[in-house]
Amino acid sequence: MDLARARGEYLDYLSVERGSSPNTVEAYGRDLDRYLTFLAQDGVTTPDAVTREEVRSHIEALEDVGLAPASVERAVSAIKGFHRFMVAEQITEVHPTADLPLPAKPSRLPDVISREQAAALLDQPFPHTPAGQRDRTMLEVLYGCGLRVSELCDLDQRQVLLDEEVLRVFGKGSKERLVPIMGTAAAALADYLDEWRSGLVGRVPTPAVFLNTHGGRISRQSVHTIVERYGRMVGITGLHPHTLRHSFATHVLEGGADLRIVQELLGHANISTTQLYTHIDRTHVRMAYLEAHPRAHVHG
Repeated sequence: MDLARARGEYLDYLSVERGSSPNTVEAYGRDLDRYLTFLAQDGVTTPDAVTREEVRSHIEALEDVGLAPASVERAVSAIKGFHRFMVAEQITEVHPTADLPLPAKPSRLPDVISREQAAALLDQPFPHTPAGQRDRTMLEVLYGCGLRVSELCDLDQRQVLLDEEVLRVFGKGSKERLVPIMGTAAAALADYLDEWRSGLVGRVPTPAVFLNTHGGRISRQSVHTIVERYGRMVGITGLHPHTLRHSFATHVLEGGADLRIVQELLGHANISTTQLYTHIDRTHVRMAYLEAHPRAHVHG
């Protein structure tokens, strides 16, 4: 069996047997396409012909072209999983990635905006149209609930329980969590669902909360574009949906929330991911210490 066919079988395995999300399968598919193209340039098209040196060269090439560390790490995970699968399925006995370490990923601090910038973003005038009010609501929910952009796009009306002030969100690995929704985010969402969403509904109804102008479920790319545009209008360049999630976490922690609570709100499997947020604003941490510790102002 050649590598291209084995790639197809591996992606089917991820989707059907492992239950990986479509986004993960698609990303791994792209990573493996790039890998197989690299190998083919060296005349390598079968699993038995892949060497550890070939794998290392490919990883170095990814780093050389300036791919983000997280993207390199995902590509290495895809390649390691692919070779492990081929050995397990007895497609080959060659295992060039056995014991290959993942590249060290720097603990990059998440980007955040200030509370003042968040207020400017959300309090700006939005068009009094179905699309304008949808945009306002999406921004409120991203910042007010800390959702991932995929979770926002996948949100269906039945998952919105405004009377109970929660959203039922399905995150990574289809894990469900209950996310509180209150204040301006809840008010904006209630107003959008009652008054504006119907203006976007197309001929074929969809359960999605957030619709595009054709009445279908809004795409992640559209949300990225919308967030960036409204950020630019208040002087925030390069605003990303994930920045709003990071800012939600940072501002909640600054307000005194427990790290474990924030982990639950964000849907982090590992608290070490959440701990990144505790390093963001050292000024805030220092001020809190000075205010709280009885001996902070005592000089020996």
